[in-house]
Amino acid sequence: MPSKILFLAGSTREKSLNKMLANNAYRMAESQGASVTLIDLKDFPMPIYNGDLEAESGLPEKAIELKKLFTEHSGVFIASPEYNSSFSPLLKNSLDWISRPHLEDEPSLSAYRNKIAAIVAASPGGFGGLRGLLPLRMMLGNMSVIVIPEQLAISHANKCFDEDGQLTDEHHNNTLSRVVSRLIEVTENNK
Repeated sequence: MPSKILFLAGSTREKSLNKMLANNAYRMAESQGASVTLIDLKDFPMPIYNGDLEAESGLPEKAIELKKLFTEHSGVFIASPEYNSSFSPLLKNSLDWISRPHLEDEPSLSAYRNKIAAIVAASPGGFGGLRGLLPLRMMLGNMSVIVIPEQLAISHANKCFDEDGQLTDEHHNNTLSRVVSRLIEVTENNK
């Protein structure tokens, strides 16, 4: 049975370039025979992480749901927008909440243990979201996630998708396919 891979974007915008990129990667992985799940973080609304709130009422229900999804998947594909040379506050907050233990005797960072990740970005700017991938790679690595070295940052991405959200540039498609293939390969080898 193939390893399960979770696909998501660090944006809730309806016409998010990174959602389109995650959707393209999801379809590529599905066509390669991977067991895949695509989610939208807008379905997991959470308050800004606050230790006092956690102490009072534990993890929010949506954080527990998202954490369960992370735990059930061996790999994760994240398409991250760049916000002021970093990744989005939405993505950071989601990753922070699910890093917290909520069960008795739960190991630290249980949702991230033995996880393989691929990170990509799309932006209308000239750097393609590349500057936001470095802190994301660092954060995931610090939480014991193995982040594959292959990545993709698409500049001027507002011109790279058709009206159906399909990536139109052959070079970008080939690079994305390589990232997806490598994520599947490393995830399978990490069983």
